[in-house]
Amino acid sequence: MRNYYLRYLACVLILLSLVSVLPAAAAETGKIAYVSRPLTCEEISVMNADGTEQVQLTFDTCYDERPAWSPDGARIAFGHSYWSTPGMDGMEIYVMNADGTVKTRLTVNDVYDSRPSWSPDGSRIAFASARDGNTEIYVMNADGSRQTRLTFGAAEDLSPAWSPDGSRIAFASARDGNSEIYVMNADGSRQTRLTRNAGADCDPAWSPDGARIAFASARDGNSEIYVMKADGKRQVRLTTNAYDDSTPAWSPDGSRIAFTSCRPPFTEIYAMNADGTGEIRLATSSGSLTSAMPAWQNVVDNGNGATSPGARGRGRSPTHRPLSAGRP
Repeated sequence: MRNYYLRYLACVLILLSLVSVLPAAAAETGKIAYVSRPLTCEEISVMNADGTEQVQLTFDTCYDERPAWSPDGARIAFGHSYWSTPGMDGMEIYVMNADGTVKTRLTVNDVYDSRPSWSPDGSRIAFASARDGNTEIYVMNADGSRQTRLTFGAAEDLSPAWSPDGSRIAFASARDGNSEIYVMNADGSRQTRLTRNAGADCDPAWSPDGARIAFASARDGNSEIYVMKADGKRQVRLTTNAYDDSTPAWSPDGSRIAFTSCRPPFTEIYAMNADGTGEIRLATSSGSLTSAMPAWQNVVDNGNGATSPGARGRGRSPTHRPLSAGRP
């Protein structure tokens, strides 16, 4: 009998230890920012990495797109359009706290400025801008100062993505006839083509260790998620659907990839293992509601071996509007 109780006590202690670990494990996944369409306009929302607790952050009169987390997880940069505002045109880049407070405009042009990507140290933001006639890659300080052009092509350059070590920027360019993935040094030098296909390749996203790049490609008829080594070798298809998949985003530990899928009846966000297995739907749409363009929040090392999402903004919290939670 004594041995029975000892075994029982051991089982209880193991279960308690597992329960104590679960919140920490959940914290390590970070949140996912994304574009939602609750009514007639696209807005920025956030959710847990499992699709629960969907919360709308922006309440604008027109289109918000391409959220991007700062490396410390405390802020979100995004594109905001003025197309519905009389006397104003184009799209500009804004930054806000992770809870949606304190929105600050970084670019001031009546053109397209969007698709922000933070440098790993959080000091700069790369972005796409059409201010000089066609869309090119620019970089600026995180406060919007010192905006500098990096690419000078005759065709569009889009979707910059900063490498984890800060030395390079991947981007999509149509300079050779159709959109392909390129990489360049962070100062714009040594621009090198990585993909060569008749179909469009776009939306590059570096893995957290910098060894791989996920991207969307239409080489096989419709847009699917692919992954390749950082030098362009070993390009492997991860999704196989009859409808377009795009905008891949890596989890902080590199084990998962979130992406947009246009499979009927709605455009929604899915996530899968980094090898393409274990696919689930995260954000569930209903009616006119859609979800797209995921961005995975970084997690911060607290210095004691534990990790947590970056500090949230300290501004006064707005009244957030909950959205419906996702499901597998």
